[in-house]
Amino acid sequence: MTDILALLDGYQVAGSAAGYVGTDEFLAFLNAAESGAAQAGWFEGRGMLSVLAIVFAGGLALNLTPCVLPMIPINLAILGAGGQARSRLRGFLLGSTYGSGMALAYGLIGAAVIVTAGTFGAINASPWFNLAIAAVFVVLGLAMFDVFAIDFSRFLPAMDAASQRRGTLAMAFGMGTIAAVLAGACVAPVVIQVVLFSSERYTAGTEAALALPFVLGLGMAAPWPLAGASLSVLPKPGAWMVRVKQAFGVLILGTAVYYGYLGYGLMTGSSSNQGTAAAGAADGWYPSIEAGLAAAEREGKPVFVDLWATWCKNCVVMDNTTLADPAVTSRLDDYVKVKFQSEDPSESPVQEVMERFGAVGLPTYVVLHSTE
Repeated sequence: MTDILALLDGYQVAGSAAGYVGTDEFLAFLNAAESGAAQAGWFEGRGMLSVLAIVFAGGLALNLTPCVLPMIPINLAILGAGGQARSRLRGFLLGSTYGSGMALAYGLIGAAVIVTAGTFGAINASPWFNLAIAAVFVVLGLAMFDVFAIDFSRFLPAMDAASQRRGTLAMAFGMGTIAAVLAGACVAPVVIQVVLFSSERYTAGTEAALALPFVLGLGMAAPWPLAGASLSVLPKPGAWMVRVKQAFGVLILGTAVYYGYLGYGLMTGSSSNQGTAAAGAADGWYPSIEAGLAAAEREGKPVFVDLWATWCKNCVVMDNTTLADPAVTSRLDDYVKVKFQSEDPSESPVQEVMERFGAVGLPTYVVLHSTE
């Protein structure tokens, strides 16, 4: 670890980016790093109303991140199952309660994430966490095939109809909170950027800025009241409902397999080679910062570092999309490329490297220029 940091003393960060980055945005990031142009902040030069609109829209877009997408069939299944009252208002209330769990979670954890930026990564890096999530989804999936019934009301025979409705709402709220936490690995960079800006504005005297993480959560929650209302007013019951329920079951079990695969990979040590040094590059990428910097010194090139992890969904998507784009691969040929595996952001040397680069989540991309 000391050797890595000592080597990095001879380099300066020319630019950095985090999270999923599209091709055009990625090329613009490289252009800015090469020209030495300052990277404008997300909210720089904007008024508070514009910032609120951007944060809300950003929250809405978070529903399309790789961490949230697997949750959508579970969410729809829960909202659909709760629409037994056949009331659009009831479904809207159920969806709103689910969304409230999301919004409250981001409002509360937003401030916590900034204190420990690696928390979500450390949680996702645990095989037991992923296997536990897989087990929960197996239970939910089998319930969709009526292998058994999930009915908490049978434990409370004296519970009246109003209490049952409250129980259903409580489940929706709880699942909304769980969905927000599961999404943490993908959205941590976004949440932290919002929290950072919120802290700056609050320090400057804008007390309303403290609500920005909550606004982000509201944006993420916005589609679900409408989804709940739509699922609660369905055509006449029939065999088609069984087929729809089973389709949800297949999707949920597929999600269970996905998380089980992640947990198995972490348990069997597929990530045991994090940060190891290698003399040569595989597919043009060096697996360690030490080897990459040594190559950069020989070749006189700048360094491009990709901080990634096996549990990082955005990392996988970036590898298959932006980083595979011919325009991007051509530009990266001008760099010595390093893949630095950051499986557990709370462990050394990953923690020290992420702190040195100012990384707040994965993936993070850093361009380094020699100071000599």
